[in-house]
Amino acid sequence: MKLLNNSSKANIVYFAAAVFLICYPFINDTRSILILFTQIFIFAVFAMSYDILLGFTGIVSFGHAMFFGIGAYSTGIFLKRYDESLFIFILSIIVGVVFAAIVSYIVGLLSLRLKSHFYAMLTMAFSGLFLVAAEKWRSLTAGNDGFTFPIPDVLKDRTVLYFVTLFLMIVVFLVLKRFTESPLGRVLQAIRENEPRTESLGYNVIHYKIIASVVAGVIASISGSMYVLTLRFVNTSVFAMDVTLDALLMTIIGGVGTLVGAIIGAGLIEFAHHWLTGLAKVHWIFERWMIFFGILYILAVMFFPMGIVGTVKTWMIRKKGAKTEVVKKEKIAG
Repeated sequence: MKLLNNSSKANIVYFAAAVFLICYPFINDTRSILILFTQIFIFAVFAMSYDILLGFTGIVSFGHAMFFGIGAYSTGIFLKRYDESLFIFILSIIVGVVFAAIVSYIVGLLSLRLKSHFYAMLTMAFSGLFLVAAEKWRSLTAGNDGFTFPIPDVLKDRTVLYFVTLFLMIVVFLVLKRFTESPLGRVLQAIRENEPRTESLGYNVIHYKIIASVVAGVIASISGSMYVLTLRFVNTSVFAMDVTLDALLMTIIGGVGTLVGAIIGAGLIEFAHHWLTGLAKVHWIFERWMIFFGILYILAVMFFPMGIVGTVKTWMIRKKGAKTEVVKKEKIAG
């Protein structure tokens, strides 16, 4: 019954947050704020995809940006080479998703048998290959210079794009929440906790890891497609190591293995980036905003070692435990 109450409270909080975000554009429609929230929603989706690997399966990947980049280039190339209709945009997302699924399956099949740190380095190598390919295949990608492209008319309105990305984030959260709470998701968490024991119970660990890799790759591809849509521009930076590190930081700061922590982490990092970039006009030191990012990360690890969501949950459990002990003592004394 207590678990049911806790779950109900969490659902109420999620619902209240969703209602607030839906109503926000009607309260404040400032263009810069809407763009910021849109970026947060997109990176929240990307961070949740990474959390499936790190938080729920215990897989550390340094090459997650390759799937983000696949989605980004798929959408950019389709909209530039064909037309900016909504049909072509949706088709570009589907193509990116299929390609990302194939690549994640192949990468998983080739590398997931390796130990964690070897797998992490190999994924970084694969991501590097995509980066080099994007730089050299200039006839398709325009190399480092990148290219601009038109977008569907309906998505040119920032408010519409805000609601589309918000809807995407909510849908991805609900789908991944259902996925992690399913029997398959429980097996992934068992692999994270004790892989040899899970294997000894008869589960094909590699099979389940590949499924997690494909799911994470597909979601990351969708977030990449939406990201370049907000910029109307794409270049090789979408394959950069920084993109993967951003997802890693968002996941760790928000809370590994929580999904909602990925959303909170994305919000904190994007708000911090926006705020520090704005302060660069006040003093030159804020131009080196990466230094402050590092300080933010250090503080988060020191004071929230399990991430914000994980630490708050631990505090609540301890508080309930303390109350239970007090009630027991009172009963004994009475």
